[in-house]
Amino acid sequence: MSPSNIHDQGSDTSSTSREDKSFKTGPKVTTVPTIEKGEIENVKKKSGLSSRHVALIAISGGLGTGLLVGSGSVLSLGGPAGLLIAYAIVGAMLFATMSAAGELAVAYSSLSGGFNAYAAKLVDPSLGFAVAWSYAVNWFTVLPLEMVTASMTIRFWNSDTNPDIFVAVFLGFVLLINFFGAKGYAEAEFWFNLAKVLMILGFIVLGLIIDTGRAGDIGYVGAKYFINPGPFANGFKGVCACFIASAFSLGGTEFAVLSASSFANPRKAIPTATKQVFYRLLFFYFLSIFVVGLLVPFDSDRLMGSGHNNGAPVSPYVIAIESAGIKVVPHIINAVILIAVLSVGNSAFYSSSRTFYSLAQQGFAPKWFDYVDRNDRPLRAMLVSGIFGLFSFIAAYENQELIFTWLLSLSGLSTIFTWCTICLSHVRFRAALKYQGFSIKELGYVSIAGVYGSYFAIFLDIFILVVHFWVSLFPFHNDGKPSAVSFFQNYSGIFTFLSFYFGHKIYTRNWSFFIKAEEVDLVTDRKIFDPEVLKQENEESKEKLRKGPIFNRVLDFWC
Repeated sequence: MSPSNIHDQGSDTSSTSREDKSFKTGPKVTTVPTIEKGEIENVKKKSGLSSRHVALIAISGGLGTGLLVGSGSVLSLGGPAGLLIAYAIVGAMLFATMSAAGELAVAYSSLSGGFNAYAAKLVDPSLGFAVAWSYAVNWFTVLPLEMVTASMTIRFWNSDTNPDIFVAVFLGFVLLINFFGAKGYAEAEFWFNLAKVLMILGFIVLGLIIDTGRAGDIGYVGAKYFINPGPFANGFKGVCACFIASAFSLGGTEFAVLSASSFANPRKAIPTATKQVFYRLLFFYFLSIFVVGLLVPFDSDRLMGSGHNNGAPVSPYVIAIESAGIKVVPHIINAVILIAVLSVGNSAFYSSSRTFYSLAQQGFAPKWFDYVDRNDRPLRAMLVSGIFGLFSFIAAYENQELIFTWLLSLSGLSTIFTWCTICLSHVRFRAALKYQGFSIKELGYVSIAGVYGSYFAIFLDIFILVVHFWVSLFPFHNDGKPSAVSFFQNYSGIFTFLSFYFGHKIYTRNWSFFIKAEEVDLVTDRKIFDPEVLKQENEESKEKLRKGPIFNRVLDFWC
């Protein structure tokens, strides 16, 4: 695949578009597309997703299966403190990644292809190809995973009916929503996420009340389970076992950036979603997991992965409330968890179809799939997503937890690859800017974490891949001995990624691993903002906040 086929056909805002679409642009280019003040506030796309959609879609992948269901098996492996440490490390990495992604997305908001297009343009076309297909496989995998999880969640009420019956109903529901296009998807996600957020808020409050002995019939709990059986289940190795599941549960947060071309105003909406990541991580993930650790011991035989929970509720959130003797609330929580799982399934179908459509646009998949109807629905790509959805019917397999673990690991590894690629693209972007004499003052949004945040995130990505290799090859259940079955079950995602990467290298016969900083094209598809206009706009915004109600200043600071 030649580099000229990697990216879109150019920015629609450029007044002086270059004829040469090659990546190899010299350092002395002076003709750039500049965004004037009037254009800054009028970047409108056909789908018209609003900031409220963006803000909640940014966490739609996280507040779902990984957090509400998968955290049970991870708690049994790492213990409450181990799980909190894993979430803190992965959360710090994600914050730096989202900051980098926000900077790239605003600079290249009109570039088709998302993360892989950044990698192909700024790092290496083969890396762009590999991460594109890895990201597509990730979402193709998540769809059946969510349907299997939904059938497992139903076991709380009905463990006798064939789970494939429920899978058929849930899959049909997801397909129906997606036939309403981007607006239908976004509106459904908004209400799904609102239900999830309210449930988690209620769980945290009720959980703390139970812990202090003010509700339920178990009396004062306090930090009892942090003492006995203890804060860590398997020491350092237990913490390492939590990383991939934590990455999976936080995966999808970057989806707000993938949908940049659909935002009504990407320069405003993406930074807002990026800034909110830290607070959402701290509250919805970290605090809720802490409450779960207070109420559910890691050696509970009701947790997924314990080997003794057949027919039991699979979510530790349900276990925490039900163990306190409260009767009705566990049913409400389980119902919202089911909604959350379907929400992630909805995101998976939407993301996989759009990602596959993007692959076809770039020549990475058959051109036949490069088609949208009059309502901007990629129907042919949606057909492929629907075919992968049929794998959901493995839910009837007797060992559902094995399938769950395998799919979760495959998706979690893909998430790590994607995050690492985003940060590497950001590092190369900054290096090219410096070499070619461009100023970061010309960027519509500058990463909060900076380029050093991206270096830090890359280091953590590599560290997680190394320790996950160790945990996969020497699993807990094998007395410290290597296990080929465990290794391929938990580490197969890396072989998928490498096969795409080197397959593209062999096909193109391009064995250069990096585009040189002086050869990176910083003109085509990029929006160069006028620093004076940005400065004036920021001053006007600050003045407006200063004169406005204090509530607006507080809201602007936190959101």
